[in-house]
Formats: sequence, structure tokens, C-alpha cells
Amino acid sequence: MKIIHVDMDQFFAAVEQRDNPELRGKPIAVGHDAERGVVSTASYEARRYGVHSAQSIQVAKRLCPQLIIVEPHFQRYKEVSGQLHEIFHDYTDLIEPISLDEAFLDVTDNKRGMALGVDIAREIKQRIHEVTGLTASAGVSYCKFLAKIASDWRKPDGLTVIHPDRALDFIAQLKVEKIWGVGQKTAEKMHHMGIFTGRDLRDTSLTRLTQTFGKMGQVFYDFSRGIDNRPVVSEWERKSVSCERTFESDINDNASVTIHLYHTVLELVRRIEKNKFEGRTLTLKVKFLDFQQITRSITVDHILRTKDDILPLAKQLMQGVAYQAHPIRLLGLGVSNQKGAPQQEGRRWIELELEFEPWPSSPAISRQD
Repeated sequence: MKIIHVDMDQFFAAVEQRDNPELRGKPIAVGHDAERGVVSTASYEARRYGVHSAQSIQVAKRLCPQLIIVEPHFQRYKEVSGQLHEIFHDYTDLIEPISLDEAFLDVTDNKRGMALGVDIAREIKQRIHEVTGLTASAGVSYCKFLAKIASDWRKPDGLTVIHPDRALDFIAQLKVEKIWGVGQKTAEKMHHMGIFTGRDLRDTSLTRLTQTFGKMGQVFYDFSRGIDNRPVVSEWERKSVSCERTFESDINDNASVTIHLYHTVLELVRRIEKNKFEGRTLTLKVKFLDFQQITRSITVDHILRTKDDILPLAKQLMQGVAYQAHPIRLLGLGVSNQKGAPQQEGRRWIELELEFEPWPSSPAISRQD
């Protein structure tokens, strides 16, 4: 297998600097400049000051007083993303998009008949620069796990190959934070277990890992041994449609909650229509002033399409939320579960986690790159 992971460098910020010469070489952050705005992408000039993705805009401005905040232009980013995929398709149709600016490519049997994945990656990087004026980093290996790590290894404008013969040595010296699926909380758990590197992870038994991390324990066990059998999936099926919004000021009165819930339902209906999505499970996401978060879901025996379908259920889910005592800073709704519940079950409560999508104008927009 020859897998390439292509990841654009500081994508949103790079597009803004390309299109506005006055921003070049300056510290910029793409995001909504508001009290609760969040950095979507920071330029490398801004990162030198500690500014990074998913950081509060207010914190970013304190770290870098000369920081320039740029409102995002998503349509422009989508157009560039389309250019990237045109280039990818010149080499293979086995393309798995991860986001607007990154994708996996299986080039084992490629359209150019090129023998080496590194040559394909180098050529793709060159063509991206010629067509878009932007730089990309690429990783090449025999599986998705290692290709992803490789693409991050020498950012920006990097190209890294992890050969099968060197994979285990490479993984052994990795900090566990670099391993796919290991977030902050998981890393803290691993550290308490004495696991700090890929070598430490490999020396930990499968039993101990699964006892601590459940199904992910098997994944970590395999990754530490360079095992990742997931294919590049070119056909992606949408499994949910959602939206969320972070408020400029916390809300905790009935009138405000009702109004915002109503408008969130309307936005969700618009997205359902746009994506022609059919689902039977509605999920409510609420984040409070203290950043505590809850999700509640309900499944019904019919497709959720309209405001009249969704609004009563949303109100039902909201009834159990004690927002008078705990003001709300973020509210989200999502529809999932295309197969739905069996007819005889009717309504039932379930636990469900969705990846919620921010509104285009929302200060909640964040990403990693």
C-alpha cells in the first residue's frame, strides 16, 4: 500500500494572506472578533506568540497585541479545496477527504504509473503551489496512521516518508500526544500509567489498555505496532446534520432560550433540506457558563424534516435542562440515525454524541491544522 496524506499549511490564514498582500508576513488569526470568538486558524507569524487554533480570540489578542483578526470567507476556501481535489484526481480516484484542506490518497495503483509514493507527493505539492499559490505538507507511508503523522512532521511545506522497515523505530520515539486518537485527557491517563512514548505504549499489555480505554485500547495497541488496516474510503456517507451557536452573552431566561432554540431549529431544517438528509434521532447539545456540557437525544419512528417535526422534540429535550441556575453559553441541535428505530419501539431516549457544525457566522468556529 502507498498512502499519502496531504495537509495544507495554515490553510484559512494562507488564503487570506494570498488574497490580501497587506496581510502577508503579519500575525493574523481567522475568526470572529467578539467577546467569545475563537481562532479558526492562525498564521505562522501569530503562532510565534503562542496563538493557535481553537483559542479564545481575546486570549490571542493578549498574547499578540498586534494580531490582525480576519473574518472567515468559507466560499473562497471551498473554491480552493475544489482546486486541490482536481489535482488529486489526476493521480487517483481513491481520495478520502478529511476536511476542506486535507485528504488521504491511495496511490498504490495510480493513474500516472509512478512507482514511488514520494515522487507523487512531491509532484502534488508542486502543482498545488503552481495552481493555488499555497503550500502543503505531505506524508507518505503504508497506512493512514503513519501517513497522517508524517504530514505533520516537517510543517510547513514538508514532505516526510515513513518506510515500513523504519516504522517501529519511528513510532517508538513518538510522544503519545502525537498518536492519532490521543487527546489531552487520554494523554493524561496514559501518563498516570507511565506511558509517555510509543515504546511505552507498545510495552503495555492489550488487557490493560482495553480495561482503561475500552475499544480504543485495541486501536492504541495496534498503532504502537504500526498496524492500521483502515482503507482509504472514497465514498463518504453523511451520518448527521447539525448546527451550534455560541452566544455573545450567556442566556438563562425562558424567553431568550425559546427564541434561540427556535432559530436553531430553523437553521437545522435549512441544513437538512440542503443535504437531503433523513434521520430519526434529534440530539440537543448544551454548554454552560462553566464549560460543563450535556447532550440529550430522542429517537422517533418517523423522518425529521420540518420545523413542526423538530421544534416540539427540541422543547421536550430542553425541558430537563436547568438553565435558570446554569446559564447557557452554547446551544446546538443535530439529526442523525438514518436507519432509525424499529417501528414498534416508538420513542426512546438514547445516549449519542454528534460532531456539531458551527453556523457560518458563529464565533464558535474552530479547527486544527
